[in-house]
Amino acid sequence: MFEEVWKRCRGARRRARRYERRELHELRRWIEHTDNLVHLSVLVFVPFVVGVITWLSGTVDELSFLLFPPLASGTYALFADPHEQYSSAWKFIGGLTVGACCGWVALELVARLVYHTSPAGFQAAAGGAALGLFLTGVVTWVLGVEHPSAFSTALLVLVTGSSQLLYVFNVFAASVIIATVFLAWRTLFYDRRASYLYQSIEGDDHVLVPMDGDRAERTALFAARLAAAHTAGKVVLLEFGANETVEAEPNGGVERNDRSHPTTGTDGAEAPSEPATVTERRVLDRAQARLEGVKDRIESEIDVPCDIVVVAEETATARTILDTARETNCDLVVTPYGEDAGGSSYLSGLFRGDIDTVALRSVREQARWQQVLVSVRRAGDIAHSMLDFARRLTDGSGVTVGTCITRNAQRRSAERTLANLVETVRCPCETHVAQADVEEYLVDHASEYDLVMVGASTDRSAASRLLSRPTFERLQDVECDVAVVHEA
Repeated sequence: MFEEVWKRCRGARRRARRYERRELHELRRWIEHTDNLVHLSVLVFVPFVVGVITWLSGTVDELSFLLFPPLASGTYALFADPHEQYSSAWKFIGGLTVGACCGWVALELVARLVYHTSPAGFQAAAGGAALGLFLTGVVTWVLGVEHPSAFSTALLVLVTGSSQLLYVFNVFAASVIIATVFLAWRTLFYDRRASYLYQSIEGDDHVLVPMDGDRAERTALFAARLAAAHTAGKVVLLEFGANETVEAEPNGGVERNDRSHPTTGTDGAEAPSEPATVTERRVLDRAQARLEGVKDRIESEIDVPCDIVVVAEETATARTILDTARETNCDLVVTPYGEDAGGSSYLSGLFRGDIDTVALRSVREQARWQQVLVSVRRAGDIAHSMLDFARRLTDGSGVTVGTCITRNAQRRSAERTLANLVETVRCPCETHVAQADVEEYLVDHASEYDLVMVGASTDRSAASRLLSRPTFERLQDVECDVAVVHEA
């Protein structure tokens, strides 16, 4: 009885952990969208900094409550658009302070010259408000510190009574505190979000390449250039050896080569267990001989360690490839696809797997990719992975990011999406927004590039895939290499 309860408790705990990991994974993917990250930052940091200023107002009697409206709106403008026109610490501090100063000056002038009274007992008037806003507009324009909240501080100083000068100082001090928090967030986290959030930046350095089809060698070189971007990069070449017939052992015994797990056959890898049959050794030796030239070329030209793994199976299958990737500690599979690779019938199985996959359809003889077009449908983990792969292939130059829209009204949103994406790559990128069908756009522009990258569309619903085939299946007429990226 106790054993049964203990087993059920352990099973429930395992299910809870799986659920927790799945939820954390989904949360991470959600935060990878820059707009979601910005909205989450607004929800956290705007209440935080305004709460700090409110707490200070309770401990410092001279800190006016009139500070809060302009500070709250200005703080939102900072965090909502971290690299836009008003997201400058200098403009934020200068604009709010200049607005308060201009309001104070307008109050002094109107009170003394028009109403002939002391500013201390002067109440807000139309003339003072108009003059304060006019001075604020002129001075912030001349100094280049225009900020919407500056006009709020210019007006609020009119109702501060006898503490106008103190109000101006408090505006300056509070804006410095908020700007410091914003600069720390933007510099230490937002601008480095790629290294914190996007898994492709740190992973995908051990690459498994099934050597299937006539274009397998170019696919291996493609994988090697991806792996070369990381110091721990490594390429594993996977060969499929056909099962041999039964052969007699020298001692008269008979054994059958029925092992299906990988057998490593490289000098740099760990020594495998001794093959059980002469047949298995013969398959291994022949596979090594076939791939030794590719291995030497990868290690000499690209300077990436390369291993060879042989699986005693006649044809490639998705399950075998994924199992081999796990056993060889590979976090990325790069496979050829197309007619020369038997149509890569296992491709859909790889795209349903839990390991990142890139399928390369190579039509060029040259094994270098210096101009890459990344076609994105929306922001997300696949878009970031494709951008990172493009950066690795081109060494940080020659990357173009494009997206297609159906209506011109979508252009501004699409441009913002591309701007957020390229911010994370840390290399110069061109951006294209085209009002066209994605297939027509890629066919028309592919000749300008060495490689086109598209997503595998595995995040689409079954109904969506039924109505419209994935983009990569409609790119038969593209005149350059095509890489299809699946993010697990």
